[in-house]
Amino acid sequence: MSIILSGISYRYYNQQPLFESVNLSVGTGRKVSVTGNNGTGKSTLLKLIAGELECYSGSVAHSSQPYYIPQQIGITGITVSHALAVTDKLEALYAIGYGSDRQIHYDRLADDWDIESRCRSALAHWNLSHIKLTASIDSLSGGEKTKLFLAGIMIHRPAVILLDEPTNHLDTSGRQKLYDLICGSKATIIVVSHDRTLLNLLEATYELSAKGLKLYGGNYDFYRQQKEIEKNALEQQINTEQAAMLLARRKAREVRERQEKRAAHGKKNKGQIPRIMLGGRKNNSEKTTSRLQKEHAEIIAGSHRKLNELYRKQDVVCDLKIDFEDTRLHYGKRLVSAKGINFKYDNNTELWEHPVNLEICSGERLHIFGDNGTGKTTLVRLVTGELLPATGEIIRSDFSYICLDQEYSKINTTKTVLELAHEYNRHHLLDHDIKLRLHRALFPQDMWNKKCNILNGGEKMRLYLCCLMIFDHVPDLFILDEPTNNLDLSSLSILTDTIKNYRGTLLVISHDRKFIDEIGITACIGLKRTESPLQT
Repeated sequence: MSIILSGISYRYYNQQPLFESVNLSVGTGRKVSVTGNNGTGKSTLLKLIAGELECYSGSVAHSSQPYYIPQQIGITGITVSHALAVTDKLEALYAIGYGSDRQIHYDRLADDWDIESRCRSALAHWNLSHIKLTASIDSLSGGEKTKLFLAGIMIHRPAVILLDEPTNHLDTSGRQKLYDLICGSKATIIVVSHDRTLLNLLEATYELSAKGLKLYGGNYDFYRQQKEIEKNALEQQINTEQAAMLLARRKAREVRERQEKRAAHGKKNKGQIPRIMLGGRKNNSEKTTSRLQKEHAEIIAGSHRKLNELYRKQDVVCDLKIDFEDTRLHYGKRLVSAKGINFKYDNNTELWEHPVNLEICSGERLHIFGDNGTGKTTLVRLVTGELLPATGEIIRSDFSYICLDQEYSKINTTKTVLELAHEYNRHHLLDHDIKLRLHRALFPQDMWNKKCNILNGGEKMRLYLCCLMIFDHVPDLFILDEPTNNLDLSSLSILTDTIKNYRGTLLVISHDRKFIDEIGITACIGLKRTESPLQT
């Protein structure tokens, strides 16, 4: 086996366990995913396997040191060669090339004579040819950092690979390269991701939850089918048990009513029946009634216990339903008209290879696509008026808009969850109504005083949609800038349903092909930058 986890548990300092007694066994060359809601500990599990964290209990074993790419690459202050862990070999190679015959250089190089050419080839494969090995990693964008560490896989050829949300900052071509790498690799691979295309390339799916780690023997689509079967079976069990409990209650009520009728009849005929016979009948009746009542009470109590057990097995579902009304604008009204626009940064180079011509009318659903650095976000800021074009003309009508970006910047505040919800309460809803909406969005009372800026991606998305529901204002234009990057799959489902129900104008930047396919895009705008290292 390449990776074996035996009864591992992990807890943060002075907190409840994040997960307990987790077992996992991944064979050599197997490619699997770990899925689950935000906060269940998927990233923590990968860090434990990588050796970056220590288990509270249990053990981790693997056949070789894993090559680990974290979700957030927070490394700073080092060169690209240091990040790729090739500095010592390159220095040894250069020293030998300059005539050194010191044994230490030959030991460090270890016959890895093509290390420099492999580095350059790997960087070129990931479209990073413009980045020097001596450059600082601080100068790289999020997407470039991810590509850099993926290039490291080609350089080092590890036997075990751990990937935590590897597609978050990748453009479409980068994602395709990653898919090809995973399909062609013979390494043992564990992936944490919300990218359904990527998840469907993997052989098996593990679900991490408070109940533990459960194996589903197939890719993501198979996993979803099995989850649906489990959900339907559980609902059927609940319905059956509820029906049994209702029947037991009805029978208990009938027994009670019969006893009351007998008691009333006995009082009516009390003088006509000998006392000794009356007493015997009463005792027998009371014993029978007591026995039946006890039996039904036990059945009802047993049903209660079974139902509570079944309810605990159910997944917690967000009851946040936002059905936007139609916007005030009639269909087809021109919102934005741009002719021959381009933009220049400080180096005075035009951003786009060809000037952009664009028309946005109400009711349209537009997808802006292009590789990293092609100015997708810049185009959105030109559309909203935050930036002015260097060339060309852009005309805007009067319209309202809301922008949902990948960092959920409107939620990055030190306000508490409850304070932010009240900030959006323009219709003066009662405090009880605000709290009821928060509860439906899976924000119970113990989260109301939590700071918004420490929420995870799924929580920020749910809170923002909840605030929009409280605000009760339908925007004319909904802008989504890589909104799926930091979401778990259940949060992604909520967002997808919300956008599908929205009947206004949509402007979307996303590399998530399945998300784009599901939200009903009507037109696409492709961007290509002028050859330069500019980033979005």
